[in-house]
Amino acid sequence: MPTGPESDRRRITFTEDGPALIEGPVEIVTADGTRIDCDRFQVALCLCKRSKNYPLCDTSHRKRSRRAS
Repeated sequence: MPTGPESDRRRITFTEDGPALIEGPVEIVTADGTRIDCDRFQVALCLCKRSKNYPLCDTSHRKRSRRAS
């Protein structure tokens, strides 16, 4: 396991039609200052803003198909 600055890094993976996946644990601070502590090994952040548990993803993006332009 790396030590030093490398060990403090978190990987964020953007999915094509879903959430951003962040390696945990992480602390999320929302625009209004609310803090959310997530101790999971991976956290899914909603990018579509349809989640009832926003900013965490609840897979609401799957319920609505996107139309091709």
